[in-house]
Amino acid sequence: MRILLWYWGRRGGGAQFTLGLAQALARRPGVTLSLSISRQGELLDGFRELSVSTDIVDTYRDLRGFATGLLRLPALTRRLQRSAAAADVVISGMTHVWTPLVAPALARAGRAFVPVVHDAAPHPGDFGWAWDWRLGRELDAARAAIALSDQVADALARRRPALPLIRMRLPALLAPAPRQDALAAPPAGSLRLLFFGRFRRYKGLDLLRDAFRLLHQAHPGVTLRVVGEGDAEACAPGLGALPGVRLEQRWVAEAEIPALLAAADAVVLPYREASQSGIVPQALAMGVPVVAMPVGGLTEQLRAGGLLAAAVTPAALAAALARLTDPAELARLRAEAREAGQAEADWDGQAEALLAGLARIAR
Repeated sequence: MRILLWYWGRRGGGAQFTLGLAQALARRPGVTLSLSISRQGELLDGFRELSVSTDIVDTYRDLRGFATGLLRLPALTRRLQRSAAAADVVISGMTHVWTPLVAPALARAGRAFVPVVHDAAPHPGDFGWAWDWRLGRELDAARAAIALSDQVADALARRRPALPLIRMRLPALLAPAPRQDALAAPPAGSLRLLFFGRFRRYKGLDLLRDAFRLLHQAHPGVTLRVVGEGDAEACAPGLGALPGVRLEQRWVAEAEIPALLAAADAVVLPYREASQSGIVPQALAMGVPVVAMPVGGLTEQLRAGGLLAAAVTPAALAAALARLTDPAELARLRAEAREAGQAEADWDGQAEALLAGLARIAR
């Protein structure tokens, strides 16, 4: 099968997912892989290391570059069409701001376009202007769609009942870092918690703030490290001023992420809504338990290796986190996470699931 993997984004989970998928597909016998990626992408060197045909296009880095890039978009569209002519299918690793403008041209040229749909609806509180238009354009151009959780698959089935769906699981996006304290438990009542990711309203930083206040009152030895890009004060006023909280408002480079997770006893995801989370498989692959709210795709991802709060409330989240202050419970969850994490690192298995789905559609 000849596959053109297309991703013009620059950084973050979409770039990591596309690179992981490219590496897995490049290893599969019977697959001829080619790439169309952005010269401005932060993982460009990783794509270049693959021994596959790669078309590197100029996109943009900033608002000014975006404006001038629009002038090049017709030429870039024709360029992608030429690359697609040698492929059986074009897979979009993650939507990009230009994807809905380019994908219809692939369909008009008779090319099989299959997008990976990470989210089927805007997250609560996110800027949702033109969301339906964007997703609708992509699905109208699609021969099939790839979903990474049952929640997204169900939403797509309701929106486009006749569109074939391929179900993949989201694997760990990065190679795990070794844990220096893998066999050592923190003292009773002590716990190093980590929240990591972009600061967005739907991620429930205010719920985490209130839950940690309750937790810290009962267990003063617990600490919370909050690391990510965005305005934490706008999402959760007063979070950084709480005793035991270390707030780091910054973009985290990919190379730092495994060590950041390895330094934590547990990762906390206080999300109000989630299609799925790339942090869950990454943490589990490193033997780090995850505590999350019982929402969306998180309930699918955390069948082992972590805890789901009983409800989407600060008190329920605090109660779930308090269980980890028991060294025996933390040790049990670490063991579960290590076992579950073996499957989370299986990119080859997910590539095989993708190829089987594509073969069904071709038949």
